Amino acid sequence: MDWKKIYEDRTCTADEAVKSIKSGDRVLFAHCVAEPPVLVEAMVANAAAYKNVTVSHMVTLGKGEYSKPEYKENFTFEGWFTSPSTRGSIAEGHGQFVPVFFHEVPSLIRKDIFHVDVFMVMVSPPDHNGFCCVGVSSDYTMQAIKSAKIVLAEVNDQVPVVYGDTFVHVSEIDKFVETSHPLPEIGLPKIGEVEAAIGKHCASLIEDGSTLQLGIGAIPDAVLSQLKDKKHLGIHSEMISDGVVDLYEAGVIDCSQKSIDKGKMAITFLMGTKRLYDFAANNPKVELKPVDYINHPSVVAQCSKMVCINACLQVDFMGQIVSDSIGTKQFSGVGGQVDFVRGASMSIDGKGKAIIAMPSVAKKKDGSMISKIVPFIDHGAAVTTSRNDADYVVTEYGIAEMKGKSLQDRARALINIAHPDFKDELKAEFEKRFNAAF
Repeated sequence: MDWKKIYEDRTCTADEAVKSIKSGDRVLFAHCVAEPPVLVEAMVANAAAYKNVTVSHMVTLGKGEYSKPEYKENFTFEGWFTSPSTRGSIAEGHGQFVPVFFHEVPSLIRKDIFHVDVFMVMVSPPDHNGFCCVGVSSDYTMQAIKSAKIVLAEVNDQVPVVYGDTFVHVSEIDKFVETSHPLPEIGLPKIGEVEAAIGKHCASLIEDGSTLQLGIGAIPDAVLSQLKDKKHLGIHSEMISDGVVDLYEAGVIDCSQKSIDKGKMAITFLMGTKRLYDFAANNPKVELKPVDYINHPSVVAQCSKMVCINACLQVDFMGQIVSDSIGTKQFSGVGGQVDFVRGASMSIDGKGKAIIAMPSVAKKKDGSMISKIVPFIDHGAAVTTSRNDADYVVTEYGIAEMKGKSLQDRARALINIAHPDFKDELKAEFEKRFNAAF
């Protein structure tokens, strides 16, 4: 059948599309910027028609209304990551959290461990051959489209066409809802003195020709801002932010010395400003690929001079790194941190580096400070990156190397980069813990 006829026959309103969802279904949203807000809003508006619908996804930038207590009979949020709008449901007991490495998600969908009845995604309008582009999120999207019983697509003419494993034929989608609205944007972070200092320390560990993985926020952008004198950097990253565009335009990032995907920025999803989305659109230098390729440790290990930079909430004397929980409270998720930490450690060329970068302290609502370097992790907190995986820890006060060091030497190195206000207290805890002089 002609693709235009298929598209026409399957186009409907959002209210009509979400009637495909039935009580007891498991509904999966595309990740992050690719979440279809009009379809999600229509699903919530139709809540009275559902009982026990499970909603799963990684990061959401949406309102997360389905996770609110007033909808607990209709929806259960079962997330693989939590966001500000959804983490409350887990603390309140009517939501669930599933620990998972990001690279495993497509496999778990494929094996039906993560069952998908309905998948909802945002795509570009079809091209002249009848292919829509998922645009900003390949990660688990492509596998979910293949595995779901029903695929509902919000066709947004502002979704960029980005190359890679991102194209789906209209025949693979069951319902189309035409919309037009800007994509969610993450504003540029403010880089203060602390972030700038952390950026300088991280930059000192990055050689010319390195392949980078970075996240989003003030610290990754601070690192990027310190790399203008580097040459021939490459990108193999879960995501990229606007700072990458600056370095590409300055000629610093050219991906010319990458060992795999040479000449390409290989990533799995986009999250930033419109400038980033416009940069990626129809750019042959940018390729989106599924997360079970980009994040798989065995693939990361093939990258030359791999440097991964991630953040955390807390590090203890042993080098245990807590990144996704605050005590017993689930704050976010593991995401791709361990994928890249282990991949860098396994580097075939032996030059991989895994950096955990963080301010030395966190500020509480009342303005007081707490040290992020601690003798013991908080009661109930989950270890994200184990002490055996820990490599470099960086704060504004310097760099602590973990590999090959004893527990005492690790603790000393970490205390040396702690905030001055907490050093005496930490030294006292050190001597108590190890029965040795600092």
